[in-house]
Amino acid sequence: MSDEIIAQVDNGLAVITLNRPERLNALTGGMIAGLRALLADYAVDPAIGCVVLTGAGRAFCSGGDVAAQAAAAGKTTLSPELRADTLRVGMEASRLLHDMPKPTIAMLNGVAAGAGMSLALACDMRIAAASARMTTAFARIGLSGDYGGSYFLTRIVGPALARELYFTAEIMNAQRLADLRLVSRVVPDADLSAETMAQARTFASGPLMAWRYIKRNMKAAEDGSLSDTLDSEAYGMLRTRETEDHAEAANAFVAKRPPAFKGR
Repeated sequence: MSDEIIAQVDNGLAVITLNRPERLNALTGGMIAGLRALLADYAVDPAIGCVVLTGAGRAFCSGGDVAAQAAAAGKTTLSPELRADTLRVGMEASRLLHDMPKPTIAMLNGVAAGAGMSLALACDMRIAAASARMTTAFARIGLSGDYGGSYFLTRIVGPALARELYFTAEIMNAQRLADLRLVSRVVPDADLSAETMAQARTFASGPLMAWRYIKRNMKAAEDGSLSDTLDSEAYGMLRTRETEDHAEAANAFVAKRPPAFKGR
């Protein structure tokens, strides 16, 4: 694993830090491959209950490394189809953040632009520092967008505003992000890590099977019909009623004490 990605795991909580602070954590091929590999591992690791994604220094992620892309332009012998296939493989990072059967949180410590914004929107929650900014950015450099940003933004703010934000590449401050529900909450810069980790630890020690089926239901609601969602909910309720965590929560409710979940 490159030192451009830092991964830490503690008591079921995985924290991934994009680590190119001198370039505002602009994505390299190695970073993308490392991020995708980590997320694939964490998605199926039963010991991990929550994943946090953040950036080192004063940025979350400024998107692709435009300077490196410009330097490489015209030097490849790969066909457009093969290059598109390679890009699509990297974009699996967004799908994993969105679909993995456990909560994911973007800790927005600074600017999230282009693919960086897309990765943040792929997470289940976004907790932003007061100094955080977001922009789709792509139109500013003559590009159309990647990493699922058009999918996530359309579902969060609606198609009309999503189109406007892609066309204008507006740089949105934390208050604007909160007004548009693009972030879950905004906290003072000094409190960002403490507040995000407190929330993440709560998820990591929570009912992991319930998280799995909650996310399954949400995916059915996004992609399918009402009937699909009801089918998903019915199976999920039956499955989670059989878990030790549900029994523990029911007993704790009767005893008027906090439940001690075990993730099974």
